[in-house]
Amino acid sequence: MRNRLILLLLTLFLPLLVPAQKKKFRLPPDFVEVSGLQITAPDSIWWHNDGGDRPRLLLTDGRGRVRQRIALPGIQNRDWEDISTDPSGRLYIGDFGNNLNRRTDLRIYLYQPGTQRIDSILFAYPDQRSFAPPLAQWNFDVEGFFWFRDSLHLFTKNRLVAGNYYTKHYILPAKPGQYAAILRDSFLLPKRVVTAAAVRPDGKQIALLSYFYRMTFLGLLPKTRTSIWTFTDFPGTDFFKGTLTKTKVHKPPLIPTQYESLDYVSEQRVLIASERTIMFKPKAKQIKLKKVEKLKS
Repeated sequence: MRNRLILLLLTLFLPLLVPAQKKKFRLPPDFVEVSGLQITAPDSIWWHNDGGDRPRLLLTDGRGRVRQRIALPGIQNRDWEDISTDPSGRLYIGDFGNNLNRRTDLRIYLYQPGTQRIDSILFAYPDQRSFAPPLAQWNFDVEGFFWFRDSLHLFTKNRLVAGNYYTKHYILPAKPGQYAAILRDSFLLPKRVVTAAAVRPDGKQIALLSYFYRMTFLGLLPKTRTSIWTFTDFPGTDFFKGTLTKTKVHKPPLIPTQYESLDYVSEQRVLIASERTIMFKPKAKQIKLKKVEKLKS
């Protein structure tokens, strides 16, 4: 009886002892061009910048305050685009940004925080024949991926101009080595390109962050739109065969914002972060996802 009472009290009061995640916060000066985030605990978020920053990870609390700056010696940040983790706590860092579709050194770094060991996965796309291919075939850039069921799942970013808006789903083994990625499927996201991906902790839903950008008013003002696409109740790892739901990310008008990272906070909420621009500092905010509409039997 006493043990049950202690367990009940811990269940009620332990959440109060953990600093809550803020629903919106500005990111510190370290975040020059934040491109990936991974939540590993309510008060622990891993981040990294895009290419151009030195190879390092940033660990913050749930309010974006930096707790650790971790240098990763011996590797490069050519174009880091996303970060994920597995149940063992190992981190996967995707150095696969490929805007010009001509890279032949695509890789994913495996980092174990406890031992600081770093390994690599080198890979190529089996359907890419030339480097770079014709513009109409520029669909070999990736900005979003995640670990799921002992594999890594990559989602390509198509071109905003002259692209066909398809994102392709590739699969890689989640262990060091050199591989040809397996093309599983593709999906059309009308007038959107994928900039980040995440899987819900229970494995029953995935989310793709996407945006659209164009110049309006005689080419003087930029216009951006951001959406989160979720796929639920999919068979196995055939994510695109799940139920599709779209959540719009609202922002003030005439303020161009490019969100490039996301992860799940809870079953119904995700955290997304934007890059720094000339006029605006980088920031992160929680988004409540649209509920999945289940068919009536």
